Amino acid sequence: MFDNVNGVQMTVFTILFVAVSALGFLAARWRRAEDLEHLDEWGLGGRNFGSWVTWFLIGGDLYTAYTFVAVPALVFGAGAIGFFAVPYTIVVYPIVFLVLIRLWSVSHVHGFVTPADFVRARHGSSTLALLVAITGIVATMPYIALQLVGIEAVLKAMGVTGHVPIIVAFAILAAYTYNSGLRAPALIAFVKDVLIYVVILIAVIVIPYKLGGWSEIFGAAEEKFAASPNPGDGVLLAGPSQLQYATLALGSALALFLYPHSITAVLASRDRNVIKRNMAALPAYSFILGLLALLGYMAIKAGVVPLGADPEAGIPGDGNTIVPLLFDQMFPSWFAGVAFAAIGIGALVPAAIMSIAAANLWTRNIYVEYINKDATPKQEAQSSKLASLVVKVGALVAILALDPQFSIDLQLIGGIIILQTLPALVLGLYTRWFHRWGLIAGWAAGMVVGFWATYQIQQKVFNADGTVTIKKEHFGGSAFPLEKLGFDTTTLVYAGFLALVANLVVCALGTLIFRAMNVPDGEDATQHSEYFADRDDPRLRDLPEVVH
Repeated sequence: MFDNVNGVQMTVFTILFVAVSALGFLAARWRRAEDLEHLDEWGLGGRNFGSWVTWFLIGGDLYTAYTFVAVPALVFGAGAIGFFAVPYTIVVYPIVFLVLIRLWSVSHVHGFVTPADFVRARHGSSTLALLVAITGIVATMPYIALQLVGIEAVLKAMGVTGHVPIIVAFAILAAYTYNSGLRAPALIAFVKDVLIYVVILIAVIVIPYKLGGWSEIFGAAEEKFAASPNPGDGVLLAGPSQLQYATLALGSALALFLYPHSITAVLASRDRNVIKRNMAALPAYSFILGLLALLGYMAIKAGVVPLGADPEAGIPGDGNTIVPLLFDQMFPSWFAGVAFAAIGIGALVPAAIMSIAAANLWTRNIYVEYINKDATPKQEAQSSKLASLVVKVGALVAILALDPQFSIDLQLIGGIIILQTLPALVLGLYTRWFHRWGLIAGWAAGMVVGFWATYQIQQKVFNADGTVTIKKEHFGGSAFPLEKLGFDTTTLVYAGFLALVANLVVCALGTLIFRAMNVPDGEDATQHSEYFADRDDPRLRDLPEVVH
């Protein structure tokens, strides 16, 4: 397991990992309330995080360990298409600015903990809320599992084999999340983000200098993609990929803050102004993400070969090891250890928030709604704590038992299915026009179209002799060829975008049909003025006092 491990890298990595884990346990005493046995405290950190804490928490939540290894790996393997992550993390913030401020207000008035809580009250439908809750849990599970991909990539680059280190890391994560709740990732996010910023800013200065400058780096990338048999590869987008790029960026932006963990971080904010300031400042992460993506081109120039790759046999190897191997090659062992720790710690923050968000969905929208309607706040908190453990164990089992590539495919599908909650949640914040059964029908239609579209997508391997090998017949990605719909074109489109369009169309038609049939709609438990309530509004629920 440790036969070929770089001792210096492993020592630095372990020291930082242990120090951060200790912070996770100490977080239970940070801004402690009189009563932690309450979802507002354990699951939302007391709903009292200010601008700085929220900025680090949301950033740590959205920019995961998988992001740090997968985006450069995609750029390394395919080129320009990998930069879709940059525009989508820019356009998402104006969208969120318009949407989540309203959700914050109405949630604080009514004590909503999950997006499904709001859907239940707004549309008067426990069935629709249950669908939103299940969708959130299912979409989040593979996302948690994929944080392990980032840790695995780092461990592989250091020479560590076997699953024991990953199991130990997630056991520690489970322990301090159970103990400290959302305060743990909020506190750890400070360390994680500082490490990431330092590592990336040093990397984009030192590595280009060592490789001869940016002209050499882009020249090497152009040379590689010019020789690639895949017509979609290149430092510029190929024609058929342009619509895919645009719809993937927009669809990903719409999906990003529909994930329960994203909403959890926002609901933990102290007031509306905290959210406004963060939506203005968070694009700074997009700048870092752009620099991060460029590591893929640097790896091409540096001649990095993914672990397990055999170019002559056409075996691509583990592309997720690109960034760790680049740091191992370009920096002294101690700094590579710091970089590896940044990626590893980058897995802990989002994994913790994701498990808390999924656990809260289980507790509020399944356990309380269908199992124990008279649950006390303490019972709710205990249910969420236990559920968070189950979620982590499930994610760990999934990544250990399944091919990691299969988990990546599941995450792609996860993004498509979470988009189907947009009409009920986002449009519901602005209008009550949609009938609850129309929304349910739209959700079902979006799911059917999304799974049908991804089922049609093949994973192709373009061979040097011009032939094409079908590696996977179905669920081979998220780029849907429009020729499958009968169009005479090679243009691709994001499958989630098609599913969302189908969802919206059926929602509208279903609403008209159910209203024409005089099918009763649900009662709205919210009021218009509640969507603008702020911190000093007397309607906001009282929370346990903080112990100073």
